[in-house]
Amino acid sequence: MLYSRSAEYAIRAFVYLAALPSGEFAMVKNIARDSGIPEHFLAKILQDLARDGFLHSSKGPHGGFRLNLPAAGIPMLKIVHAVDGAARFDRCIGGSPHCNDRAACGMHDSWIVLRSRIIEYLEGTSIADLANALGEKRRLLARPKARVATPRRAG
Repeated sequence: MLYSRSAEYAIRAFVYLAALPSGEFAMVKNIARDSGIPEHFLAKILQDLARDGFLHSSKGPHGGFRLNLPAAGIPMLKIVHAVDGAARFDRCIGGSPHCNDRAACGMHDSWIVLRSRIIEYLEGTSIADLANALGEKRRLLARPKARVATPRRAG
């Protein structure tokens, strides 16, 4: 797996928050319901990310969470690092505790190339990119399909 379930949920929640109007907060229960994430699990993840400065939280009837930074300035890699730790991609893909650049396992060289591509993608893809792509996909799916005229038979 590229990143943990926690990081996946954090990314999904950030995409949800990126779609909110500026200054608006979303409650955990709404994010969880609309994103298909267990509420108690999401609450812990978002609280941790608020402590790390990614999110602003507010209590009360109109409270919840919102992004603390512009969505375009939050690359996916930053979220994965915040949730999973910066060493997430340094571990051996084969599970060997002794694998490293000096004493490489059989998969090490190919993993280095793949790891670099994954990191490049995560670093180059922002939450705004994901939110825009999701919004566009939803718009396309919501458009009514054009009806194809069928020729009439003379009868």
